[in-house]
Amino acid sequence: MEPERMELSQRERDRLKVLHEVEQGHLTQVQAAQRVRLSDRQVRRLLVRVREDGDRGVVHRLRGRSSNRRLSKRFAQRVLARVRQRYADFGPTLAAEHLLQDGLRVSRETLRKWMHRAGLWQVRRKRLKQVHVWRERRAAFGELVMMDSSPFAWLEDRGPQCHLVAMIDDATSRFGGRFVEHDTTTENLRTLQGWLRRYGRPGTLYTDKDSIFQPAGPAPIQEQLRGVPPRTQFGRALAELGIAWIAAHSPQAKGRIERLFGTLQDRLVKQMRLADVRTLEQANRFLEITFLPGWEQRFTVRPRQPRDAHRPLLREHRLEQILSVRVARTVAADHTVVWEGQRWGVPREAVCAGLRGARVEIERRLDGGHWLRFRGRYLPLVACPTAPPTSLNPFGLRPSGVSDQTKPNPKPKYIPPADHPWRKPWNRTFLLCRKPDISTLR
Repeated sequence: MEPERMELSQRERDRLKVLHEVEQGHLTQVQAAQRVRLSDRQVRRLLVRVREDGDRGVVHRLRGRSSNRRLSKRFAQRVLARVRQRYADFGPTLAAEHLLQDGLRVSRETLRKWMHRAGLWQVRRKRLKQVHVWRERRAAFGELVMMDSSPFAWLEDRGPQCHLVAMIDDATSRFGGRFVEHDTTTENLRTLQGWLRRYGRPGTLYTDKDSIFQPAGPAPIQEQLRGVPPRTQFGRALAELGIAWIAAHSPQAKGRIERLFGTLQDRLVKQMRLADVRTLEQANRFLEITFLPGWEQRFTVRPRQPRDAHRPLLREHRLEQILSVRVARTVAADHTVVWEGQRWGVPREAVCAGLRGARVEIERRLDGGHWLRFRGRYLPLVACPTAPPTSLNPFGLRPSGVSDQTKPNPKPKYIPPADHPWRKPWNRTFLLCRKPDISTLR
């Protein structure tokens, strides 16, 4: 008679060996329960099953049978149909969250198996990456904040191409950001302003070496003579706010915000697609009202220290003056300055002594206003009207009201006639050689 064959796992073989020692009297039931990490009551049950069924008694009774909690095939087909309809390019985790909102409760691992069998999800193989030294999170909220921007098709083909300028806290993963059309110094200052007004001044700001944060060339001569290090407009604002700045040498150094953009490019893009977001205003409103509350509940972590490391804004921290773009100019004789091809003038009632020919600073603030800074005072600036065009416009047409007939003719060159006295050689020689009469001059 052929012996019976059965499959046992390693855990079942270990349990069977311990149960045999109990039957032989080498171990007590309490000692056996400690070895197999079961209760002594469960050990007694296994001993009874082994005496009745032999070694097969350690095998689980449900092996080879369907689980009692198995979901029906009809429910699986319903879930997959919903995934094909709305969430075809979603991952199992994100799709399971949206299916729960639709009233279809299924775990992400079960959904992953179903989507893999249906060809809606491919198992991703992990690529070997360069190993970097692990860095522990900062202890308190506000000690270190990372800032970066990500150009991406955030609105896909429904809206314009845009950038997401974001800031994320290193200790808690709490973040804030804005969708902007271009990644400029002004937009980064405006994003920083939102963080400052909401939380306060962080201890350190961590960015890359973009020209917005790090100057590309040497400092001007005037600043070098004063011993001022080269700084950008953004760096000057951080120095006035008392915020330290750290430049990352590689994208991996600021991996937390890089991973943030990877998550947002998957989750945020698809949720804005479901909400039919088409403009930058709608995108910023969706990010602030809908997405951020769910993010803070789902992804933020509790810091090791409950204190808030942000410092409050003091009276001298006037953000409208600090978060601005400043340039140095010399005031002309008519109390005007020129910046980016536009002439700006100081109103007559605001003119003060010593302004003409002085070295001043122009501030362009985030609200679009322009101010002139002179000896600690702020003088308003108004745009001077440009001169009317006198030549052809870019379309090759003359301005209205000007025709070829009204254009003045150029003065012709005078040519003396043949009988002119100047043409006679004796007269020209006489005029050149004649000495002046000194008596007439007296």
